[in-house]
Amino acid sequence: METHAHLRDLLARLLAWEDAHVSFDAAVAGIPVAHRGTVPSGLPHSPWQLVEHLRRAQQDILDFCVNPKYEELRFPDDYWPLSTAPPSDAAWDESIDAVRRDRGALQQLACDARIDLSAQIPHGSGQTYARELVLAADHAAYHVGQLVLVRRALGDWK
Repeated sequence: METHAHLRDLLARLLAWEDAHVSFDAAVAGIPVAHRGTVPSGLPHSPWQLVEHLRRAQQDILDFCVNPKYEELRFPDDYWPLSTAPPSDAAWDESIDAVRRDRGALQQLACDARIDLSAQIPHGSGQTYARELVLAADHAAYHVGQLVLVRRALGDWK
């Protein structure tokens, strides 16, 4: 049982990992309004596109894990915003808040002893809960790295 508790704790911490790279929270902290919709030369995405993509993908993973009536999104259309800039400051703030909320929900799922992490998700095609938690963490780490790169290219990273 101790091994399972340790694994659950590890998966929960992995979703907000800072051991090998900066966290999502650090990566989005203090991005100037003027830079949120700017795509640096030679790079494909603005900070807004990365944050909103991360929100959409993470929410989709959470929905897949908990919603028996889950409907698959269309890639890439449903996963990326059309605009390079957020429609408002409120939309920017809400996207960041939603990433944090959904990350918290995934962390709760990881720690829920009633869920067998190695069990296949009933409405999936072989995916396990553990696989989806690792997928969410891995996906976030990749795009957090991109966000730091974009901020460096914009001259907005310490």
